[in-house]
Amino acid sequence: MTTSVDDLRDVLGVPDLDPELLTHALTHRSYAYENGQIPNNERLEFLGDSVLGVVVTDHLFRTHPDLPEGQLAKLRSAVVSAKALAVVARTLGVGEVVRLGRGEEATGGREKASILSDTVEALIGAVYLQFGIERAAEVVHRVFDPVMADAARLGAGLDWKTSLQEISADQGLGVPKYVVTSEGPDHARIFAAEVHVGEHVFGGGGGTSKKEAEQQVAQIAWESLSGDSEAARA
Repeated sequence: MTTSVDDLRDVLGVPDLDPELLTHALTHRSYAYENGQIPNNERLEFLGDSVLGVVVTDHLFRTHPDLPEGQLAKLRSAVVSAKALAVVARTLGVGEVVRLGRGEEATGGREKASILSDTVEALIGAVYLQFGIERAAEVVHRVFDPVMADAARLGAGLDWKTSLQEISADQGLGVPKYVVTSEGPDHARIFAAEVHVGEHVFGGGGGTSKKEAEQQVAQIAWESLSGDSEAARA
């Protein structure tokens, strides 16, 4: 787990990334606003978003020569989605070192998918700005290759609800039905989800939004049903 900006540079594979540029990439607008309108990471995020899109698109295009444009677009969308980027950010420990204002800090900003995903894009933008596309591509592959492999394995990308719906249809189990509950105050509400697939009931989904909880329980159900399918074919 990343506990310092130096750790983060090492995990990204860019120990020589300029410290000031790295600090810039980790500065959320809430922190910038509270500290005299210093530069925030939104411009770097804009740059990193484009760099990430090019590298991922190039990789998918070359790796899957038989896939039509529509399926390639699905895979790309899954890999560069805010959800996937937030997963990458948590793996890197970005939430530990992002610079947030007091308001965001108090409302769980270090775990917000939107902040985490934007910060990952800003980091990619910073690497590109200092080193260019080749080094930026190395960083993208270093942290996103597992995500791209998962997207290809799932077929529908990292949209677990779509993947669950497809495998449910394949097994004649009908349309999955989700049951979501929540608790806690509005600013810190926690959601729990279960899904009914045919006669199966899967629980264990949770998160800070209804969508996140449903996606998590859909993943649990998909992996279970996928395992059942593989066992049946064995």
